[in-house]
Amino acid sequence: MEYKTLGKSGIKVSELAFGAWAIGGWFWGGADSKDAIRALETAVDNGMTTIDTAPVYGFGLSEELVGKSIKGKRDKVQILTKFGLIWDEKKGEFYFSSQNNEGKDVNLYRYSSKERVISDCNDSLKRLGTDYIDLFQIHWPDKTTPVSETMEALEYLISKGKILAGAVCNYSTELMSEAANTFTIASDQVPYSMLNRAIEKEIVPYCIKNNIGILAYSPLQRGLLSGKIRKDHKFNNGDTRAVNVYYKEPNLSRIIQFTENLEQIAKEIKVSVSQLVLNWTMQQPGITCVLSGARNSTQVLENIKACEFRLTKEDILNINNLLSDLKLETPK
Repeated sequence: MEYKTLGKSGIKVSELAFGAWAIGGWFWGGADSKDAIRALETAVDNGMTTIDTAPVYGFGLSEELVGKSIKGKRDKVQILTKFGLIWDEKKGEFYFSSQNNEGKDVNLYRYSSKERVISDCNDSLKRLGTDYIDLFQIHWPDKTTPVSETMEALEYLISKGKILAGAVCNYSTELMSEAANTFTIASDQVPYSMLNRAIEKEIVPYCIKNNIGILAYSPLQRGLLSGKIRKDHKFNNGDTRAVNVYYKEPNLSRIIQFTENLEQIAKEIKVSVSQLVLNWTMQQPGITCVLSGARNSTQVLENIKACEFRLTKEDILNINNLLSDLKLETPK
């Protein structure tokens, strides 16, 4: 496992991080808390010391599980969490309606006023059972709050020692540029996978030029690039992947064929398809850290093996040739 500095922050993160969305259960059809804690402990014990979570992942559950798993290990881990996606107030920009883990209807809003950012931080600290957060990230842009106000809140939290660095998620280059007028962000967390390479056009060049880290989420496209999904896959209740554009035809059949082609390359170098995909993602220009989710220890150890080899230039060329032949339909 290699460790890289996140932008100008001085924070070292593992090249592969534990993405803690799935352990919160929300959008993933539930989760087993005991398995989740063991998975987190296994990750840290095996060098995956960076953990990325958020309050909305299970409506507090994911952060609580992270907190339980790191007791006695706080100095060994980097905790990355988020703010600005709320469900207990009707403020800011309406995002969408959903159901919490108990099946109750909730409305989600993007809201990142200075006051709310500070209160979100205090709530996260309590759930995580720690007195500081390594990286505090705005979860989604909020059109109703000036970017400068949100960035001022991050500066304030740093001055109080509650966070070590501040960052953004899902920010465009324009928003990052605006944020830079007030605050030095450490990173931008954005979706990136073999199937979704939109950030390569503008965000990657901008981040490289301005020394901003990139945290890539959904590298396996919510499991679709694991090589384990078949056409007859059954989803648990509450699992929203079934309506995702990549899981719909004709995309699903084309992607499954693509992963079967990847499997031939993976077999030659004696790794799994998911390990190959994660390694490819880690080697792409500008990528500082790749988030990989897991529900249990077995999945964690499988993911970590993606750091035990390096694809050759020839391997990457062969993979990219397969990618160039993959034609997907995108939402209009």
